[in-house]
Amino acid sequence: MAAIFAVAAVFVILVSVEVVARTTTLHAELTRKFVHMAVGTFVSFWPFFMSWRQIALLSVAFFLVVLTSAKFTIFRSIHIDSKRATGETLFALVIGLLAAISSTKWIFAASMLHLALGDGFAAVAGVTWGKKNSYKVFGRTKSVAGTLAFFWVSLAIMGAYVLYTSVPAGFIALALVPLVATVTENVAVNGTDNLAMPLLVALLLSLAV
Repeated sequence: MAAIFAVAAVFVILVSVEVVARTTTLHAELTRKFVHMAVGTFVSFWPFFMSWRQIALLSVAFFLVVLTSAKFTIFRSIHIDSKRATGETLFALVIGLLAAISSTKWIFAASMLHLALGDGFAAVAGVTWGKKNSYKVFGRTKSVAGTLAFFWVSLAIMGAYVLYTSVPAGFIALALVPLVATVTENVAVNGTDNLAMPLLVALLLSLAV
């Protein structure tokens, strides 16, 4: 039942944003990142009502759905370019990988929230305020505004992690994770940050358990 609810909720988010994307002139990056943030935040809390096995199976299912959608451009709200859907496919894949390596529910949640909120707010900040402070990393355009947004969101997530868990990971959570996550989000281009960044966050937090 929990898995059915999860699938239904994600489907409702996708269809709702798809309607907005097809009927308005809203920036494509903003609709894509809204889906990214909404679905990612919801997924972050899956371990609190689903088993790791269920999460892994749903990850595989979503991976196949994203591949199909990218090939036939079914969901325009998440595919700016159907030929460059690496980020979306890795987003689906990393859910299962995090389920496999996360030693606690909170580590999974913190790692996914970095992907959902950190990456999402970085993109929104970059689109909104980053035109005059952009820079290049391996040929891809980044911005100081986006990078700072990611760092502060990461710091907030880690503050909540330390507050709500009993794990003595204060230094790693509040100092090392935001720095490593921010650097990784910058240098892992072409969507690969969706895989590398949350996995690194999970591994660092697991080392402190």
